[in-house]
Amino acid sequence: MPELPEVETIARGVRERVRGDRIVQAWFGGHREPFKTPPLRQAKGLVGRIVLDVHRTGKHIVCELGAADGELPAKSLRLNTPEKMPHAQWIVHLGMTGRLLVTSPDAPLAAHTHVRLSLASGRELRFVDPRRFGRLEFRDLRRSPGFSATGAEPLTIGPEAFAALFHSRRLAIKAALLNQTLLAGVGNIYADESLFHAGIRPRRMAGRLTRAELERLRLALRQVLKHAIRLGGSSVSDYVDADGVRGFFQLEHCVYQRSGLPCRLCQTPIRRIVVAGRGTHYCANCQQ
Repeated sequence: MPELPEVETIARGVRERVRGDRIVQAWFGGHREPFKTPPLRQAKGLVGRIVLDVHRTGKHIVCELGAADGELPAKSLRLNTPEKMPHAQWIVHLGMTGRLLVTSPDAPLAAHTHVRLSLASGRELRFVDPRRFGRLEFRDLRRSPGFSATGAEPLTIGPEAFAALFHSRRLAIKAALLNQTLLAGVGNIYADESLFHAGIRPRRMAGRLTRAELERLRLALRQVLKHAIRLGGSSVSDYVDADGVRGFFQLEHCVYQRSGLPCRLCQTPIRRIVVAGRGTHYCANCQQ
């Protein structure tokens, strides 16, 4: 499943290519699984709106959309400000294999393409999802609140707030990192890599970590996530960015999916265990 760096990379790529463009036509496929909002309602809500911004919230991509034709009163149009305010959102969760691609209309149509949004610029925004675990939602902000993640943002959370997340928690620190109600966007890859860089074993009890250890983990998590974003994320399965290009961070993994291989720091073979139902990788020498 794409995690924070992959979702951030895609959101930035889509934003760069479609911000300011208008959706002129929307086609939705017949499969129900990807649609949290019924497809006919999504299509009706999307057409005619300008894409004001695209950003990541947790593991979701949120497209901020302007007002549709007829939604702005004449007085608002004269003031020339409300049309720049979001009036709706299109929310994309990529699931296990979802892709959000910006293409030309004549680009080959991939199998399992569930959505094609035709833009005034002549480009298309496509959602492709072979396993159909992704979810698509449309929100009219006049009737519903804007989308927000349940957990804290790992790239910006401060020391005190980070430590408070794990205070007295009787579960493994790896399981706590994967809990999206605590931290939004962290998944298996970056939990393993961050724990390695912080020198903490994944089965350590979260509530028993010292403040110094938690601060090492906070800084390692932020460093690992930012570096992965710079490299376009990790392509260990189906992940590609908005242009269909694979990421490169998988080439720098220290522990994830390296079981049996020598640690990059001490040459000790990397071990694989299961924590919270997820394959977990660590170095028994570097992590205590």
